[in-house]
Amino acid sequence: MVDTAGKAVALSLGPGQRADIAKAAPLLDEAAPKAFIADKPYDAESLIEKLRKRQIAPVIPSRKKRLEMWMTTIKAGIITETTRSELETLEARKRQQTEVLS
Repeated sequence: MVDTAGKAVALSLGPGQRADIAKAAPLLDEAAPKAFIADKPYDAESLIEKLRKRQIAPVIPSRKKRLEMWMTTIKAGIITETTRSELETLEARKRQQTEVLS
């Protein structure tokens, strides 16, 4: 994990065949970032929830599959309270990403 200047603030090494996301949550315990910028493989609900609980802005693009699922749900007219809440969360994340990057 690096800061805005690219300086390492936390480091963890693991086996090459293990997904990097497995080390993300423990690394967060070693740092106090305002935002967490990562690529699509880090778009996991468990990690995003941990970020929210610690009031860290997730700046992670949504995976195509997640977006396609929402679009299918909308087109089918299957909007439940849970779906509506999750859509609002996705929209809020997109706004946060825009704010953090500007």
